[in-house]
This record gives sequence, C-alpha cells and structure tokens, in this order.
Amino acid sequence: MELNEVTISRAIVAEQAKVFIDYLEMDVAVVGGGPSGLTCAAILGEEGIKCGVIEKKLSIGGGMWGGGMMLPRIVVQESARRLLDKFGISYTEYETGYYVARSVEAVSKLTAAAATAGVEFFNLTTVEDVMVKGDGRVSGLVINWSPVKMAGLHVDPLTLSCRYTIDATGHDAVVAHMLQHKTGDLTVKGEGFMWAEQAESGVVRHTREVYPGLIVTGMAANAVAGEHRMGPVFGGMLLSGEYAAHLAIESLRR
Repeated sequence: MELNEVTISRAIVAEQAKVFIDYLEMDVAVVGGGPSGLTCAAILGEEGIKCGVIEKKLSIGGGMWGGGMMLPRIVVQESARRLLDKFGISYTEYETGYYVARSVEAVSKLTAAAATAGVEFFNLTTVEDVMVKGDGRVSGLVINWSPVKMAGLHVDPLTLSCRYTIDATGHDAVVAHMLQHKTGDLTVKGEGFMWAEQAESGVVRHTREVYPGLIVTGMAANAVAGEHRMGPVFGGMLLSGEYAAHLAIESLRR
C-alpha cells in the first residue's frame, strides 16, 4: 500500500472538522486539562455527559507533569488513594497516609481514562471570553487558537455553547477572572501562602458553583476563595475534580 499525502491530510481535517462542529454544543466544557480538570472530565464522560476539555497548551496535564521541582513524583494522601486505584495509577506507600505516584503515569492514565470515556480534547485552544445572556448564566465560551493570542494577531474568535463550564485553569482562575472583570458579581480573592494541610482540606470545600453556570475546581477554586496553595501533593486536585463532576451531573439531571 502506498501512502498518499493528500489522503492523510484529508483524513485529519475531515475527522476533526466533524468533531469540532459537533462540540460547538456540549453539556460541559472543562477549561484546563490539569489533574482536577482531567478527573472531572473522565467522570463526566463515564456518566454519559457530552464533555470537552479546552486546553491552551499543546500538552494535557497542567502542573502534574513536573512533579515537585521537575522530580517526576507526586504525593497523594490517604483520602484520595481510592482515585489512584480507580484510574489504575500505581503507587507506593512512603509512610502511613502518604502515597507516591509517578507524575507521568498519573497524567497519562487520567488522560486515557477521559479519552476512553468519550471526552474530546481541544488543545492549543484559548478561552477569550464568556457568553452571559439575558438569564444571567454562563451559556458558552469564546475561543480562539492559542498561537493567535501568542502572536498578537487580530483574528476574530468563534463561540461554543455549553450548559456548564468548569474552570480548572489552576492558579490563574481564568474564567472566574473574566466574570469578575465584566460583571463585578464575582470576586477572585487570589491564593494565599503555601500551607499544604490547609489548602488540601479546603479545596473540595471551595469547589462549587460560584456564578450561574460556572463551577470552579482545583487551584482555581482555592484562588477564588482566597485559600492557600499546596505544592506537589495532588490528592485534593483529584477529589476536587471528582466533586466538580458530581455537582455538574446533579444539576444537569434535575
């Protein structure tokens, strides 16, 4: 069989165009493909929710890839160990209640779980703005290619609609900041100093619907609440993503 370059190009464009058109309307848009966003998306997909992950970078995984200071290991505490088991992420017990996993394996298996569950990924895609109409809810996102923003080009964006948006953009809390700037009805307090115990205990509590149609998860949740940061312990990220998914599922099925 001879390979035809045009056929290869046509296959990529045709198949991705179908997906892109289909996902201009979705149930849940997860903005940010870090650990909380991936966990959230995987669980949504398992429940049959039409979900897409929008990631501004080329690669999925957020800050988990680098572990702690580029040492590719992460720590997960006892309360989240069941999620390591759920996603088939191997680990060793360092001491009672502290489990060490390989960061690359963790990202890969979370990504694979989401993909297997039917989640679509839109990497190199930036959220420029949100859509809020007469009912006062976040009803969609304004998107563009990340290289357009990086190059400072003036290219009009496109829009997609979604019933819920999950802000999983980490420390930057990108979507929440957009709503703070444009509506004044949401305050992003900004994250506090490093305090792992406080941050980990707070992150699930801060995972909530902070604006109609917008749920914050992971470090975005802590940033909105003014909570501390926690460093390379990721149990809270996984638990927060799980809880964000459950919040969206519960609301969608009312």
